Formats: sequence, C-alpha cells, structure tokens
Amino acid sequence: MTTNIKACFRERNMAMNQRFSVSLQKIINEQNLKTFYAPIDPSEVHISSTDINRPGLQLGGFLDYFDVERIQIMGMTENAYLKQFSTEHVAEVFDHYFSLKPPVVIITRDIQPMDEMMAAAKKHGIIVLGTDEATSPFSSALISFLSVELAPRVTRHGVLVEVYGEGILLLGDSGVGKSETAIELVKRGHRLIADDAVEIRRVSNKTLVGTSPENIRHFLELRGVGIINVRRLFGMGAIKVTEKIDMVIQLEQWDQSKVYDRMGMESEYVDILGLKIPSTTIPVKPGRNLAIIIEVAAMNSRQKKMGYNAAAELLERLGMTEDIPSTTNTDWESY
Repeated sequence: MTTNIKACFRERNMAMNQRFSVSLQKIINEQNLKTFYAPIDPSEVHISSTDINRPGLQLGGFLDYFDVERIQIMGMTENAYLKQFSTEHVAEVFDHYFSLKPPVVIITRDIQPMDEMMAAAKKHGIIVLGTDEATSPFSSALISFLSVELAPRVTRHGVLVEVYGEGILLLGDSGVGKSETAIELVKRGHRLIADDAVEIRRVSNKTLVGTSPENIRHFLELRGVGIINVRRLFGMGAIKVTEKIDMVIQLEQWDQSKVYDRMGMESEYVDILGLKIPSTTIPVKPGRNLAIIIEVAAMNSRQKKMGYNAAAELLERLGMTEDIPSTTNTDWESY
C-alpha cells in the first residue's frame, strides 16, 4: 500500500471519527424559532446529534434507551395525547421526561406550551422553543440542516468549480495550473466555489458537498497577478457558495514515460470520506487548453451517468464488443 493511499485512509478515519457541533443559537436563527423559556444563553448550548426525537414512548412512561443528545420535537399529536390526562399526571410525566435533561424541546404548529411543561422546564433548566410550522416539514428541514452542519468533513488543497451543472474538484500539485484553469472556466460562464482550500462534507451516504472556508470565500490567487475577488470582478453569476462533488480531475505534469487512458472505457474512482467519486487524470503541457478539456469531461461525465459511453459505441461499431467491459454502463448508472 502506497504512502498516499495510507494517508487517504488515515484522513478518512479521522474525519469520520471526529464529532462536530452546532450552537443552538444558530439553529434558532436558521429555523426562525421563538423562545418560550431559556435559562441559559442558547449560544452556549451545542448540538452534536443529527437525529431528532418525538417523545411518544417517553410521554407514555417508557424512558429506556433515551438519547439525551437529541433535539426533542412535540406537535399536535403529543399535545392531544397529554390533554386527556389529569393535571397531576401531566405534571408527573413532564417532570420525569425533563429530568433526563434533553438539550431543547421545540413545539410545532404554534402551539402554546402547557403550564405543566413550563413548570418542569423551569425546575430542570430545559430550553423550550416554538415554531409555527407543521411538525413533519419542520422536522425534515431541521434534519437537513443538521446533516450539513454536523457532517464529517475534510479539507483538500484544490479548486472546486461548477461546469454545466457538474461539481468538478480539481486536484494537483501547487503550480500545476488549477487556479488559472478555474479563472478561464469562470470567463467561459461557469462558476467558482472554492480556490486553494476546499472543505468537503459528507452530507449523506451518497453525496459529498464542497464549499470554501468563509474567510477566503470568492478569493482566488493567480501567480504573477496576485489575489483577486471573483465576485467583485466577474459578478454574482460567477460564484456559488456550495456544490455537490460529481467528479474529481487530477491535474499533473505530462510524463512521457506514463501511459494515459486514451479510450475512457474503464471507470476510475477516488475515495473521499468513504465515498467513491468518479475520477480522471488530465496531463498538463504547453498548448493544451485545460478549460475546454474540463468542459468536455463534465459533459461526458453527465452522458455516462445517463448510461451512454462514446468509447463503448465506437468499439461496437468497429466490431470489437469483446473489448467492452461488461460493467461500463452498470457502474455509471448506479452512481
């Protein structure tokens, strides 16, 4: 196993094992929540679980296997269930429930919290928030937000651009021409997401999303020119904050002794945070227009994902079907 592969595995394991958190204040701001009771500053409360919980069994008295890190959501169903019991019973339920110290309870559908809930919240120091949204849409939006904020992540030295709707991650050694290629693509109507440092997050079991660290966002370095602000220079249409990573292109100096793929029959992949991303290597030498080559690579990638492979069609026309790998279309259709 080469040093690069070992480093890739170490990088992935470290990113997958590291836990991230988001402040409750940021959740309040993003989801437009109102505060019923907050004994401490929400910015001091940090959420580290992407899961949420609707306390059905807990309100019924079953408190085993309760995850105290999850945000608690209560809606019309929970409210209607509790209203059928006496005041004393409801107070006892909330006292037991809040004694487990959940980080926050959010009430949906603009329902006002019960007096028994507020009494238990003040007793145990539990934050109670509210929203006027329905429970299911709110839960879905909250989970999506948490999945992005708490996703495993890694930072790679490279450039991320959007070309014809495809997120292309350009990798390569310093000075190989990544930033110069990116600015040429921007001039041709495509969009820059990140230059130099690309923060990659695994937001689901199938998707990687890339963005730029906020302090260097929209800036790009051109050797001989210096630092430029792409948004100021080319306008809002030339930049984008985030983009899904559909393909990785490795730029490297042309090596005369190396045999490069000339057909594109076999699919190559690179492992990032445990996900296989389609990859290709493009050799760099004077006279090659990398921007146009990357445009073609992006369009060809989309065609392959839709089940079409030009090299396979050519070999079929030449009567060389035995040379066509049986997994060519299957690999791309499943991607």
